[in-house]
Amino acid sequence: MTPEVRSVVNLKPYREALALPGLRSLLLVAVLARIPLTATGVTLTFYVVQDLGRGYGAAGLVGAAVTVGGAIGGPLLGRLIDRRGLRPVLVLTGIVEAVFWSTAPSLPYPLLLPAAFIAGSLALPIFSVVRQSVAALVPEERRRPAYALDSMSVELSFMVGPALAVALATTITARHTLYLVGAGIVAAGVAFWLLNPPTADDVEEPGTPRRQIHRREWVTPRLLAVLAVSLAATLVLGGTDVAVVAVLRESGEVGWTGVVLAMWAVASLVGGFAYGATHRAVSPLALMAALSLCTIPVGLGGSHWWLLCLAMIPAGALCAPTLAATADAVSRLAPAEVRGEAMGVHGSAVTIGLAVGAPLAGAVIDARAPWWGFAVTGLIGALVALAVLPIELRHRRAAAARIEPEYATASH
Repeated sequence: MTPEVRSVVNLKPYREALALPGLRSLLLVAVLARIPLTATGVTLTFYVVQDLGRGYGAAGLVGAAVTVGGAIGGPLLGRLIDRRGLRPVLVLTGIVEAVFWSTAPSLPYPLLLPAAFIAGSLALPIFSVVRQSVAALVPEERRRPAYALDSMSVELSFMVGPALAVALATTITARHTLYLVGAGIVAAGVAFWLLNPPTADDVEEPGTPRRQIHRREWVTPRLLAVLAVSLAATLVLGGTDVAVVAVLRESGEVGWTGVVLAMWAVASLVGGFAYGATHRAVSPLALMAALSLCTIPVGLGGSHWWLLCLAMIPAGALCAPTLAATADAVSRLAPAEVRGEAMGVHGSAVTIGLAVGAPLAGAVIDARAPWWGFAVTGLIGALVALAVLPIELRHRRAAAARIEPEYATASH
């Protein structure tokens, strides 16, 4: 690599982050553990439609049950991690996952729905645990590249997991794929139990009781703003997923859907890499606003698949940076004693955004036209950005007011 290229592609932040003890192994285990987790939705859909002979609406209800359960259970599991540690939670959720995935193929649909809700509520909390562990392992000044790596690993898992599930469900059967996905999830839980990454800062004396922090101390307007930004960002992403399929189907090029989504994912990886290599912090609000604004006109390139690919690059490049920035912000705003619960709430916001974005875009597409799926979800993201902008401005003014007296004292 020439010196000129090195000056553009700054690898130093990544080298410094990966040199920290425990981070490299955490990210490696995380990317493998998340693959079966990302395959659950499409696997359950295939099972309900093919093996149970139900429609896609019925399959969507099972997915919704898992999603709602996860949104409710995420913060509760995070709070349990804060109080009891990681391993007891992994044992609890691992047992629930093993029971659900081993019995789901034999459950009739009326029992599958409540079972999916319970399994979602007590699902293996890998996504939030990894983000919590990154905050425990990495000092604040080095978290940006660490969270960028985490966000890119999530992207890689989503590129592999659903595609692998589709290949298995169409090659063998959806019923057998359920068993394989369940085995993968349990194996992921065992791997994390063995790794046992730290979930809290190592700043307390052994045996010292943890400081009790009331929610009103850390659930601040700025944290709520970050959670709103997280929800809005994934709402845009969920809507984009559906709109891509609709636009290509209308133009008769639905066979290129995989290529377009792959280009979107590659752009996200490149954007995440660039974000982690920067020296200057970028506000999650600014990134989400840019993501939303770049998504609004994407549908105008839908006349040909390759035009849609090009149109999605700017928005795609902002996906991983936005999610990384929100996780980084939550890790800084939440005290270490409640970081598990805070990351659980962040995970719930991300989950709810995805769950709302897809059906919202679908309803808009059915009522209007495919490209409106991009426009409406992008517009909602932009409106959320405008709504939380005053909170961001107040924070910046307060930060500037704190710096001025310090500067004046130092100058004298």
